[in-house]
Amino acid sequence: MRIAIAEIAQETDSFSPMVADLSDFETYGLFFGEEILERMRGVGPLGGFLHVAEEQVEAIEVLPIIRAWAAAGGTITTTTLIYLTKRLLEGLKTALPIDALFLSLHGAASAKNDDDLEGFVLEAVRRTIGDEVPVVCPMDHHANITERMVRHANALVGHETQPHDPFATGCKAATILFRLLRGEIKPVIRWQKIPMITPQDQFLTSGGPMKEWFDLASDMESRDKVLDVSPYPMQPWLDVAEGGWSVVVHTDNAEGLAQSLADEMADKAWSLREQFWRSERVAPADAVRQAIEAERGLIILSDTGDSVYGGAPGDSTVILRELLAQDVRELAFVPVIDSEVLEAAIKAGVGAEINVELGGKVDSVFSQPVAIKARVVAVSKGVTVELADRGVCDMRRTALLEVGQIRIVVLDHRSFAINHPLLYTHLGLDINDAKVVVLKTASNFHFFQHWRRGLIRVDSPGMTQSDLTAFDWKRLPRPTYPLDELENWR
Repeated sequence: MRIAIAEIAQETDSFSPMVADLSDFETYGLFFGEEILERMRGVGPLGGFLHVAEEQVEAIEVLPIIRAWAAAGGTITTTTLIYLTKRLLEGLKTALPIDALFLSLHGAASAKNDDDLEGFVLEAVRRTIGDEVPVVCPMDHHANITERMVRHANALVGHETQPHDPFATGCKAATILFRLLRGEIKPVIRWQKIPMITPQDQFLTSGGPMKEWFDLASDMESRDKVLDVSPYPMQPWLDVAEGGWSVVVHTDNAEGLAQSLADEMADKAWSLREQFWRSERVAPADAVRQAIEAERGLIILSDTGDSVYGGAPGDSTVILRELLAQDVRELAFVPVIDSEVLEAAIKAGVGAEINVELGGKVDSVFSQPVAIKARVVAVSKGVTVELADRGVCDMRRTALLEVGQIRIVVLDHRSFAINHPLLYTHLGLDINDAKVVVLKTASNFHFFQHWRRGLIRVDSPGMTQSDLTAFDWKRLPRPTYPLDELENWR
């Protein structure tokens, strides 16, 4: 079997003032050809495919083409999309003939020239390899499923958990692909769109309404002829023409069953719609107060409005401003992205005191710079690390600033490491010493699980805030719940 593998993945925040270009993909490792096999074993969906491929009894020739993965961010430039698609298609043409394509996609990527990036790529792929070659796509379950995606893919297999397990998703999708190639199954894909959006507050699959919805999908998968049931609660900041929640069902040659299950899943999501808007967020001032008064640390302050993993700039000063205002007396760790202040800290050198206006420069709508007098404690000229399922991560330069008991790590770009303990430990800090850590994410807290004693979701304003009604929606289909009155999803 000759199987081509590739990945093009990014999550777009339509409300972000940033744009994403090739440098965003290069930050996390833009790989071609054999380098993919060297770098991606055990990592992400491609790693999952390689793992399953090694277990097959047939001779498998893997044809690696491109791995392009970027962190969540702004809309992708037209030039970048054209470049990545061109490299993918050139690789496919060289690889032909192939028996299948394993194409890892995110599902919530949007470009300047096409707000359905995945549909654009899949359509281009079909023009190159034809309609008979199976195309199986592992996806992020925060994807926005579109007509083009369903029309041009044989399977769209989403993550089963949040926090995600991309490797497991790759294994699941690869297993379906190999069964298809051996003729053991004849996959049928049916789907349903659900006209609703919800904030990120209830996105974890470990409890609440999201667990109930995903548990139903898992139960359906135990039934005869059901290959996969993938719920897709679209990420909340994607303003696109076909936006909204979806569910995709794959069965073994059972069209009616697939559609009935998709409808049942849509009914379930709709019945839970009010629960998905349930909030446990705390105002910034109260959140800081509660964190400091907690008997035991480490307390995570989740900066929901400035979630870098959701596409926000990472330069909000809302929580930092409260920490300063309340003159916290226990150690607090805070990350801020500000290239100007980083440059000033490096120029001043370790031990120097600097007066700077920190943060609030990219997101100047919901945040403003905060004036601080800080001591430069440490400087790092650059660290490149392997971060679990994300592969290579280049943190580049960072600086550690001290303002009383607050330790601020300043970065010059949006790195996946912004919510990782390594951000602090590589500058000489010990996580055990901290009472509070600010994480610029609304749901990915697992890196600090070893130390975590409490979690407070801060109702912070920003480009990833949970109050979706505050945004100016321009392309989302209407009516959509809860922006419009809608009695039934049908």
